[in-house]
Amino acid sequence: MQIIRCDSTHDPMWNEFVQSSPRASFYHRAEWRSINERCFGHQTAYLGAMDHGRIIGIFPIVRLKSLLFGNIACSMPFVNYGGPCSASDEIEARLMSAGAAVADEWGVDYLEVRSQRYLSDRYPSSDHKVSMTIALDPDPEAVMARFKRDQRAEIRRAAKNGFVTRFGPELVEDFYRVLSSSWRELGTPIFGIGYLKAILAAFPDSTRICVVYSEDGQPAAAAFDGIHNGTVEGMWLGMRSDYRRQLVGYVLYWELIKHACENGWRVFHLGRSSKDSGGEQFKKKWNAETLQLYWTYVLRTRKEMPALNPDNPRYRMAIKAWQKMPVAATQLIGPFIARSIP
Repeated sequence: MQIIRCDSTHDPMWNEFVQSSPRASFYHRAEWRSINERCFGHQTAYLGAMDHGRIIGIFPIVRLKSLLFGNIACSMPFVNYGGPCSASDEIEARLMSAGAAVADEWGVDYLEVRSQRYLSDRYPSSDHKVSMTIALDPDPEAVMARFKRDQRAEIRRAAKNGFVTRFGPELVEDFYRVLSSSWRELGTPIFGIGYLKAILAAFPDSTRICVVYSEDGQPAAAAFDGIHNGTVEGMWLGMRSDYRRQLVGYVLYWELIKHACENGWRVFHLGRSSKDSGGEQFKKKWNAETLQLYWTYVLRTRKEMPALNPDNPRYRMAIKAWQKMPVAATQLIGPFIARSIP
């Protein structure tokens, strides 16, 4: 076995492995390499464990370099997770060592590996992130029946507020309007809409956009998901604060679940949340189970794990300033900042 750096000629073999591996996810697909390279200009290293001409393990890595946040590598940035993937823990350990060598070559401050599994005692890791997961059923009412009585009542109450739900890639502009507004409220810089359009173009049969409209036709809440091997990956979701009291979040979540059931998908990852956060508590209402995520670090110029997140007091003033900006201004400035925040 040898570990090589894969290029576009390896994409069919790479994706064949991703399709067949139970440890692989939507975020391991080969298309993400060109998306990150073209949309952000990021350097990538797609490591493949090769055995007799076939791929038996993969590890996608992306480099993000900026004056604001430093020189870092991540697997995978902007999405929920990534990391080394193989049927063998031993091969994954070999891939981690190869990833550490890439980090040395690039001279990064650290390599951040986002994984659904605990990888190794060799490297420090954080368990501050979780993914909330719903088991689906071909019959949406069977899923509804599992909810507590109060939850079912809230869903029915929300449905009376005149919202209309639509699905389709053509809704990307309205989705971006909602997400921009939602992220401005959080104080988070938004990436450019070109990134979303590139994902839609790369995965036309493996993505879905949902937008919930108010009675007067305004986009009130929206979600962008990926689909892989019967699993729905909640990637980005937002709602406008004007409609929270009308329970638009309940409409959005139920329509996403119902649509996933009707399409025969089996599992719904509702996206990652910080442990013990309000987001985690809301997702638990949907009878979601907690899946622990692990952020593992190969530290090079640091002795402690980084804290590149909104909870870091270092970013508090910047977040407050961003929350006061017009949404149009955040859409203009945000992409130059967001490209460097993994």
